[in-house]
This record gives sequence, structure tokens and C-alpha cells, in this order.
Amino acid sequence: MSLIPATILTGFLGSGKTTLLKRVLGEAHGQKIAVIENEFGEENIDSDILVSDTQEQIIQMSNGCICCTIREDLRATLQLLAAKKRKGLLDFDRVVIETTGLADPGPVAQTFFMDDEIAESYLLDSILTLVDAKHATQQLDDRQEARRQVGFADQIFISKTDLVAQDETDALMHRLKHMNPRAPQKAVHFGEVKLDEVFDLRGFNLNAKLDIDPDFLTEDEHHDHDHGEHCDHPSHHAHGEGEHAGHHHHHDDDVKSFVFKSDRAFDPAKLEDFLGAIVNIYGPRMLRYKGVLDMRGTERKVIFQGVHQLMGSDLGPAWAPGEKRNSKMVFIGIDLPKDILLQGLEQCLV
Repeated sequence: MSLIPATILTGFLGSGKTTLLKRVLGEAHGQKIAVIENEFGEENIDSDILVSDTQEQIIQMSNGCICCTIREDLRATLQLLAAKKRKGLLDFDRVVIETTGLADPGPVAQTFFMDDEIAESYLLDSILTLVDAKHATQQLDDRQEARRQVGFADQIFISKTDLVAQDETDALMHRLKHMNPRAPQKAVHFGEVKLDEVFDLRGFNLNAKLDIDPDFLTEDEHHDHDHGEHCDHPSHHAHGEGEHAGHHHHHDDDVKSFVFKSDRAFDPAKLEDFLGAIVNIYGPRMLRYKGVLDMRGTERKVIFQGVHQLMGSDLGPAWAPGEKRNSKMVFIGIDLPKDILLQGLEQCLV
């Protein structure tokens, strides 16, 4: 049986997850979707699209989709769904997990890698994060869960942009880009999104292309632009640490990203040792990291990525004749020691 694709839908309270989900479920796409909801969602999806309100954990919907509420852990629910699908008791094509607004998507994503039984049944496709344009600035300043949700995202949808001025939306998008340059951003109105922007994004596929906005890279070299020292957000005074306490651009978010680039090849053994050590120490603070690498001893690109302490690599396509061989890595994490990482990577080069 082929793997069942799974999508994690996250976002802070009131960001529009349920609206987006209803929209996706209501569309005539011919796909049967199983929805797993964390029970204490602020609004249950079942009000108007469920057939029956039973005490069952799994409820069939009018459009052939099914909905289950997690009353125990996610692992058990995923196993139950996969078992019922194998036995022909339930028919569905994919799973969407709607996390509560306060959830950290990390442990949810890790479920798909840590547990062999889950890994044999499911393929984690991507993490979608909804950001509420009207309240995001405050939420990102005050709540680490909101920042982590952005750091984990493969795709960011920004809702309620109609309620704020264009320059506010621009500033928010700029901030999100610094936190997570991997994730494309898109403003959405009332959950209206095309299905191909929600499903089969292959955000966790090692061979998916490494999306780093090229402008982000150039801008990152000198990022004290236009906001400078006069930014007065409470977050700046809250987490100043060490030598960087005084230095901030725009918002001093603890979730930040940085990119490593080099035209020299990596020494595979050195890199493996270094990354192993880094993940050991900083793993819990490393949200997502990914790279396309030029490795000595192979004519193919090496693609690697990780979530927290879990990392994997794969051989990608061959370097094309005449293609400039280089390495690009992006790290997204909480207060990661950029200097240590960049120097360490530099020392792993041939």
C-alpha cells in the first residue's frame, strides 16, 4: 500500500485554520481527506459539515471525508486510521492534522519519523502555518509558540490582510522572511487557496528544491536597514543576551534563520562529525535545516535536512556539465550560535 500523505496545519489562535480547512474539505476535488483535530480547538469543524454527531471518535462527513478528534495521543490515532484503511473499513486518501493554536508543531512532525509503524504508513508532506496579519506582530513578540510555528513552516498563509494597511502587511512579510526564508508566503482571504498550494508540497522530501529567496541572501549581508536602533518592541528588551543584546534588525525574534554558502566542496567525514556534534548540543533549538551540498567524492548533489535532532541525507541529481558546484544550507532555529555554526562549517570544507 502506498504511503498516506499527511499535512500538519498550524497557526496561532484565531488565525483561520478552521476556515481554511472547511474550504479545503468543501471543495469538489474528489479526494477523501481524514482530518485529525486536537480536541481543544477554539472552533470545532463539525458544526455544519458533519453528518452525525455521535460519540464515535471517527465521524464520516457528508462529502466522504472523515473527521476524528484526538482523545489520546496522535500516534494511536494515526495507527488506528491506517489499520482501518488497510482493512477496508475506512476510505481516505490523505490526512490533515489541525493542531491547537498553542501547539508546537515539532513533536507532531517528529511522530512521523520516530515511530517505525507510523513511518511505514505515512509520508509527512508539509507543515502549513497560518498567520493572522492583524494580531501577528503582538503574537510573535509575546509568544514563542507563534514564532516556532513560523520557523517550522513549509508554506505560510497570511490571513486578515484586508484588516491592516499594506505597509503593515509588508513589514510582517519581511519579518517572517527573516525568521523562515524557506517558506513561500501568500495572503489568503477567508481560506480561499488553491489545492495545489496546500497538498503535495513535498516540504519534507529531501529532493524537493531548496527554496531560499535570492533577495533574502543579499539583504542578509547588511540587515540593519531601515528599522535600525529605534525599534521599540518589548521583545528587544526581553531577550537580549551577550554581545548581540544591542544589535537587532526590525524585531529581535529568537527564531531566526541564516544561510551558509561556499564554492568549496565539503569533506564528508568532517561534516558528519560536526553536524552530529551540533545536533547533539543544539538539536532542541534547531527547528528546520536543509541544504544542497557539494561533497568531495561524489558527482551528485547531496541533499540533507533535519528537524530538531533528526537529520537525514540523500543523493540528489548529478551536477550538470558546466554547472557551478557549490553548497547552500539554511538553518532556522531559536537563538542558534550563528558564528559557531558558520565557522564550524567553514572548517569542514576541503
